[in-house]
Amino acid sequence: MLRSTRTSLRTARRTRTALALAATVALGLTAAACGSGDKSGDDKPSASRSGDSGPVPQTVRLPKLNGQKLKVTAVWTGDEQKNFTKVLDEFSRRTGAEVSFVPSGDDMASFVGSKVAGGDPPDVAMLQQPGVLNEFAQKGWLKPLGSEATAQLDKNFAKGWQELGSHGGKQYGVYFKAADKSLVWYNTKIFEAAGAKEPKTWADFLRTAQVIADFGVSPVSVAGADGWTLTDWFENIYLSQAGQEKYDQLTKHTIKWTDPSVKDALTTLGQLLGKKELLAGGNDGAIGTQFPDSVTQTFLGGDKAKAAMVFEGDFAAVNIAGAKAQLGKDAKVFPFPAVGAKPPVVTGGDVGVALKDGQAAQALLTFLASPDAAAIWAHQGGFLSANKNLDPAAYPDEVFRGIAGSLVAAGDDFRFDMSDQAPASFGAKPGQGEWKDLQDFLKNPGDVAGTQAKLESDAAKAFKN
Repeated sequence: MLRSTRTSLRTARRTRTALALAATVALGLTAAACGSGDKSGDDKPSASRSGDSGPVPQTVRLPKLNGQKLKVTAVWTGDEQKNFTKVLDEFSRRTGAEVSFVPSGDDMASFVGSKVAGGDPPDVAMLQQPGVLNEFAQKGWLKPLGSEATAQLDKNFAKGWQELGSHGGKQYGVYFKAADKSLVWYNTKIFEAAGAKEPKTWADFLRTAQVIADFGVSPVSVAGADGWTLTDWFENIYLSQAGQEKYDQLTKHTIKWTDPSVKDALTTLGQLLGKKELLAGGNDGAIGTQFPDSVTQTFLGGDKAKAAMVFEGDFAAVNIAGAKAQLGKDAKVFPFPAVGAKPPVVTGGDVGVALKDGQAAQALLTFLASPDAAAIWAHQGGFLSANKNLDPAAYPDEVFRGIAGSLVAAGDDFRFDMSDQAPASFGAKPGQGEWKDLQDFLKNPGDVAGTQAKLESDAAKAFKN
């Protein structure tokens, strides 16, 4: 992704769930009145403003904001921007506020920094990384959530998502859009022809890959040209193998990348990357493949596709559709296989924060924390929410209902994308830091010790410890 989707393409960066995709969760929307003063809304579903998406639920009351103006910024462009605008339109309809969308470009931190320096920041920004939220909070740019937005968070989100939006004991953010980065998508025609089955463990995954290779098709499509995908491979393996405590320590660089747990994870990843017959195009082909192509070459041409499986988040569905493959029929998905005791649940997401005081900004964050706002975008597709009170029926197909149900069922048993939490110089820059080091590892998967040493050197510089 590169971002409009680190959550979209990373979201084009990265969320996931390694729980059974078949599990959908029957969740009801509950009507709630929140706040005080003159309120709009009558607790009845409003007519859809998106054509065929169905009625929009109303579970939260919002204040009258006639005459007030609100600027909202996000990296989203294209369909993502259009779908988010539908959410903003519904907010305007309910409150009377005039909302304008301001694209930030890919570098949200620089965009917001320039606006703050000029004395006119947007009212609300949708940030892609917890590290950016923490940086803005440390600089005093963010306004804490009010009681109404906090109440919606408490009611609708697991504690883990609330903690991701907090800093220094204060709640600042609402994770409106989530990403599930623990998914493997596969070509059903190739699987059926090769006699392959969905694997549940890493050992099963490697065996399945070999079965497909022996059949004559490259088993795994790897997007090595986009270094963020390699960080996602590592993070899923590391979380499942080393566990949550080690994952948290490595995320904060309180243990070094030369730790034996990193050696174990790289060695495990090398079991795949070290066998060129398991990779579409071999290692050289993988290092030259960008994320969109890694998906389309897995499905374009049906049983004549160039690969059988591709790993990445729910956002891969957009590229699958571009390959003219039907979700649930031509393309199916299974959770990232368990390397250790249980499968990993790695997530990404976009968090809404207020940069200005005011009733309008707080009201929008209250709305974004409700099932109402999530339902609008969910109807359009290309969206995943961690809101546990969003009716699964809001999603347009069974595949996404399953993914969303698994994400919600994970509760607090997930970890956010590690590289998204690191300083950008280490975890978020093409051609440097973790992205570059893992690309070098893809070229030479036998050099575990050298890769560890380079990762530690780069991390120490970025974390300054």
